[in-house]
This record gives sequence, C-alpha cells and structure tokens, in this order.
Amino acid sequence: MGLASVQNQAAEFKGRGLPEALSSAESLARRAVALDGGDAEARSLLGLALSRRGDYEGALAEVEQALATTPNLAAAYHTLAIALIFSGRPREGLVALEKSIRLDPRDPRSRIRLMQMALGLYFSREYTAAVEVAKQTIRSYPDFPNTYRWLAAALGQLGRTAEAEEALEKAIAVLPASFETYVRNRVPWMRPEDHAHMLEGLRKAGMPEE
Repeated sequence: MGLASVQNQAAEFKGRGLPEALSSAESLARRAVALDGGDAEARSLLGLALSRRGDYEGALAEVEQALATTPNLAAAYHTLAIALIFSGRPREGLVALEKSIRLDPRDPRSRIRLMQMALGLYFSREYTAAVEVAKQTIRSYPDFPNTYRWLAAALGQLGRTAEAEEALEKAIAVLPASFETYVRNRVPWMRPEDHAHMLEGLRKAGMPEE
C-alpha cells in the first residue's frame, strides 16, 4: 500500500512516464485491496488512482466503501475531494477537502491539498479566493511549483496582469517539466473544459500561444 501511495504522489510531478506512474499506482492499489477489502486506506488509494485516469465514478465508489468502514479517514475525504473537483463538482469537492484538512492538519501532503483548494476555487470561478489561498500556500511551500500556475491563472482572470505575469514566470522557472506536463498537455484527470478554463486564465496572464 505504501508503494501505491508513493506512485500516486509521483504522478503529481511526472513529466515523461506519467502513464506508467498512474498504471503502477492503480495496480499496486488493486493488489492492496485484494489482500484486504476492508482496508479503508487501500480503498482510498485505489479511488485516488482511478480518479487520476478520469474514472470518477469508480473513485467515488471506492471512497464510499472506505468511509463506510472508517468514517473519519482524512485520506478518504481527500480522494473524495479530488474526484468531485475534477468531475465538475468543485464546490462539493472543496467541502470534502476542508474536512480532510480538519481531520489531519499535519498531513505531509498538505502542500498538495492546499494547492487543490486553490484550483477548486478557480474551477468554481472564485478567483479572488483562489488568489488568497494560492498566496498562503506559496508562503508555506515556496518550492512547490503547481501552486504558481493556479495563482497566475486566477490573477489573469482578475486582470491583475503584472502580478499574473510574475506568477507565470515563477510557475515555469520552478519546474519547467511540470509546467509542460500539466499545461501544454492535458492530464487524464482533467476534463477538456477545465483544461480550457485553466488555459484561458494563463493566456490572460501572458502565456503565449503554442
């Protein structure tokens, strides 16, 4: 189960090899569930792996089983949040994400959850709130590249061009391969309309057309 968790986290940063990382995470999570179908953490990891390839219904089914046995599992609420946010239900996803953070405020993956809070707000078109959350996250985790992308997009939507350009430059400079993977290409867990929405904000921030 630990290996599945590592592979799922690796999928946050992979450039080349992303499909392999996602496939490996799902395979390892399925193996963990097969060994113990009542293990809520294993179910949560499998749900996360499924959501990463765009199987939101499968992810929600796994989370439902996880929460049935362990109703206060922070990891399950995190997986629920991801499945909801990326399936077009960002406001519901934000509620689940907030609960995940409350249940385990010291989770070592806090930078990811806070970044996802910013992107959930962005998808909800709450751009001012997205900016504030992104800035708070950057203050705590300045080397985490993905947050700068959502800050730039939200600032772009608000017409705060100078700030948006600065954030965009940082998004590219911190980890260029990550920007290429998550922006130039559409990752499997992001719907085409959400990808287009992200690109709209980034272009307003000054990102050139390909």
